[in-house]
Amino acid sequence: MSWRDVLWKYNAESKDDNPLGLCPAHRLYENPTYGRLVDRFGEKRVYILSAGWGLIGADFLTPYYDITFSQDAEAYKRRKKPHPDPNKPDPYEDFRMLSNEAGDHIVFFGGKDYLPLFYRLTASIRSKKTVFYNSAHIPQAAGYEHRRFETAIRTNWHYRCANDFLDGEIDPG
Repeated sequence: MSWRDVLWKYNAESKDDNPLGLCPAHRLYENPTYGRLVDRFGEKRVYILSAGWGLIGADFLTPYYDITFSQDAEAYKRRKKPHPDPNKPDPYEDFRMLSNEAGDHIVFFGGKDYLPLFYRLTASIRSKKTVFYNSAHIPQAAGYEHRRFETAIRTNWHYRCANDFLDGEIDPG
């Protein structure tokens, strides 16, 4: 079995007792924004785009990992970006825990290095999708509304964006 298969099976069988003491995905991150999102929308409506696992539910029991798309990270932690063509095979076999019939408005708060994976994993979902970005380059992807978040912050700006959203200071449209 692959590690992904093992983790999937563990989650299916261990939600009530969790013998390995794995954390729900949203608790693996130190930034309190994840907790605020879960407090507001619930674990079943918040998803985390993980360079290690894909698009996972906030309640998905997950081991600690240190994988990122950030070019600033040490080389052993960096995952290569996925191919932008969603029809190409995915060697990572990322989870995508949202169904094609998600229904709810999907709002993405994240850095530009995560956008190719987000597009790949959500392209077939029939929902309104809004992507906040902060780069000088406007992202392009059919089926997504792109909204610039104005801030002088360059590193982890998406936490400020998500908090402004939670505080009612920005509207995803």
